[in-house]
Amino acid sequence: MLQIKNVYKKLGDFQLKNINLEIEKGEYFVILGPTGTGKTVILEVIAGMYKPDKGNIYHDENDLSSFYPEKREIGFVYQDYALFPHLTIRENIIFGLKIRKFSKEKIEQKLDEIVSILKIEHLLNRYSGTLSGGEQQRAAIARALITSPKILLLDEPLSALDPRTKEELQKMLKEIHEKMKTTTIHITHDFNEAYYLADRIAVMENGTIAQVGTPNEIFKKPKDTYVANFVGMENIFKGRIMDRMINVSSNVNIEVGSDKEGDVNIAFRPEDVIISDNPGNFDCKNNFCGKITNMMNKGPLYKMDIDIGIKLTSLVPVKTIENMNISYGDEVWVALEDSSLHIF
Repeated sequence: MLQIKNVYKKLGDFQLKNINLEIEKGEYFVILGPTGTGKTVILEVIAGMYKPDKGNIYHDENDLSSFYPEKREIGFVYQDYALFPHLTIRENIIFGLKIRKFSKEKIEQKLDEIVSILKIEHLLNRYSGTLSGGEQQRAAIARALITSPKILLLDEPLSALDPRTKEELQKMLKEIHEKMKTTTIHITHDFNEAYYLADRIAVMENGTIAQVGTPNEIFKKPKDTYVANFVGMENIFKGRIMDRMINVSSNVNIEVGSDKEGDVNIAFRPEDVIISDNPGNFDCKNNFCGKITNMMNKGPLYKMDIDIGIKLTSLVPVKTIENMNISYGDEVWVALEDSSLHIF
């Protein structure tokens, strides 16, 4: 287990504050947050590039502060790949093994194993400047993994890639993790990437940890309005709950299954706002008539604002819009299923 306990680190005007995380052996852990919240600094503190001003980092009960970076058995993959341009890909990948004075036979054995997993045999005699971004990232991951690190740190490894290549490498990272079971900490600001890869996610806010949970907990049950806004809940309202009814405006009440009383927030994702041209199509208790006030084509989906007395945002498949033959200004019916409503 990797334990980060009460870690503080000040760098210029920025500070990590009271970072506490426990990452299980073999876990794929994603740190999610906007730019400038300290995601990379956490990785660099774990790797030993910075020493915490306060706090400790333990791995398998060893205090890593007593270990030099090269002794921590950590692999680090940067966003910009950091491959040596004057070395071939083969030389880049085996660089760490040569520094550690592995035998030629062991180097060849480990090289064969890792390039087979990453499917980069055909790249070994080329230089990084001749490779695509996706190929360079595969080579950088191979270089990090060939030393069999106990922890793999990935610093926004897919952010510079085109959407198709990014999707391919997401699948590759998942397959590698399933095969090698290396404890992995991956930082990103991409929701889809985090949801697909993570066993658990930590959301960061201004140098602090705002919430830790499974992907479903983070994206469906955020603990506060910062996390709800950041993960794209979009439909977030203040209200007052009484007798399982939340009043969110003078003419909008939402029935819920919660026994809470008093002031609360209610939130639900735009993809959970169901629309129809016929209220008879719904069998849930919360359905409302509203007017479409905005429509934005998002490829396979339409993003719609619907005024029901409050503004709801909905994500709807294009096919649904075509079948209903609706457009800006039309009236539609909206349904909210109980299971999609989050009260906090």
